[in-house]
Amino acid sequence: MSRKIKYIILITGAILIFILFFGQALINPEAIGDKVAIIEIHGVINDSEEIIKHIHLHRNNTSVKAIVLRIDSPGGGVAPVQEIYSELKKLKSKPIFASMGSTAASGGYYIACAAQEIFANPGTLTGSIGAVMQFIKMKTLYDKIGIEYQTIKSGEYKDIGASQRNMTPAEKSLIQKTVNDVRSQFIQAIIEGRSDRLTPDEIEACADGRIFTGKQASEKMLIDQLGNLQDTINYAAQTVGIKGEPKTTRIKQKPTLLEKLLNLTNNMNQRILPSTSFRYELNFSTQ
Repeated sequence: MSRKIKYIILITGAILIFILFFGQALINPEAIGDKVAIIEIHGVINDSEEIIKHIHLHRNNTSVKAIVLRIDSPGGGVAPVQEIYSELKKLKSKPIFASMGSTAASGGYYIACAAQEIFANPGTLTGSIGAVMQFIKMKTLYDKIGIEYQTIKSGEYKDIGASQRNMTPAEKSLIQKTVNDVRSQFIQAIIEGRSDRLTPDEIEACADGRIFTGKQASEKMLIDQLGNLQDTINYAAQTVGIKGEPKTTRIKQKPTLLEKLLNLTNNMNQRILPSTSFRYELNFSTQ
């Protein structure tokens, strides 16, 4: 092989390596430098997998120095909310900040408590600390149209919450104790995140399910500062020592096939839920 051909091969290889490692920076100059990552938590939280994936991607990105949670959610299922919160609490290497949008209530507030500083707009709806479990009662309708259920069960409480009959006092008591236990887990998460600002008694006083505006939440020390998303980004950047205008990065959530088919992408409040589940969720219903 001639020397000229060897030089061509070496130069071509060097160009390919340069493109491989620096091509993204050439196309997008903002890819270089320290950044603040934004994780968006929008709509009702029924699944945690996608958000946890984003947490891990930002955790492993060495250019990401801080994470801002942009929360615009009324909450959702207890288990996915707790999974997201737990994964955020494991993130020791990068500080987390929360920015509340129009709503960050119940499970949305639960997740925000994983942050070291919480920002909200004065008109943000937040709070709604507690848990709820709802059952559909259709006994009167079944009686009217002549539908009768016969149930064979292995234990006294196996068909608890069945829609075709009234709940017994013992069943109501059992469900209430279970809901109270889930509520206490919520309060414990707030204590873990905000014990340096609030006493357990102060948290308990706010945990009757009521909602607060961002301004009211600030007065109750449920949040730390009034401000919008950009205020939160600037504060996060300043905290970790990023100079100048902070660069941001975010991973866009891709709609699932079901969301595409049902056209739910732009209306996250429409959802398919199991008939019964524990919820950390703000719920305005009309009678």
